[in-house]
Amino acid sequence: MAEFRPMKTKPAFSYLRVSSKGQEKGDGFDRQRDAINAFAKANGFQIIQEFADNGVSGCTDGYDREGLTELMIALKANGVKTIIVENASRLARKLMVQEVILDDCRKNGFVVFDTTGNDLTAPDDDPTRTLIRQVLGSVAQFEKSLLVQKLAASRRRIRKKGVKCEGAKNYQELNHPAVARTLELRLNRVSFQKIADTLNSEGISTLRGSKWLPTQIQRIYKQSMK
Repeated sequence: MAEFRPMKTKPAFSYLRVSSKGQEKGDGFDRQRDAINAFAKANGFQIIQEFADNGVSGCTDGYDREGLTELMIALKANGVKTIIVENASRLARKLMVQEVILDDCRKNGFVVFDTTGNDLTAPDDDPTRTLIRQVLGSVAQFEKSLLVQKLAASRRRIRKKGVKCEGAKNYQELNHPAVARTLELRLNRVSFQKIADTLNSEGISTLRGSKWLPTQIQRIYKQSMK
């Protein structure tokens, strides 16, 4: 008699979102969680961690959502490649915001399933989504050009070593090497988590002498792009 071998499960993260406090207190999370767990069980996935945003609009940019940001950091840190959501609207209500999030997932090799089995990261022939992806590609090229200019300006400031004397100074005002390195790595679409890991491994410390976190790198990047 053949030995029974239980089916191996595939690790996955789940993401839940409700757009109002009323939904949070109601059945919004329970309904999403039940649907996700049923899909995972039927398709050989094991939900190893749940991420959620309470009372957050589906129009809010992904980087402004704590739960979604933590999910992306976890994906890039521990090797899990699958996300399960109830449906695409849980990622975002607006199609443009959906595609920005899904585009980031595609570039990092992550797969997003909804509970009907659709692979939301798979290419499709929807003309609107195709147009958005083309626009995102153009924006990425523009951002790269802008970064080149910012990087050159940052290097010039470092060479001149001009520092203000008044008040508390940020990384840009101090011409800290982390600024130029962050912009340089972002040229190659390196994630904030990997940039933090790189700075830590290269011995470039924060102003407090501590280890870098991805949220600090994101802040430096946003300030440098102003």
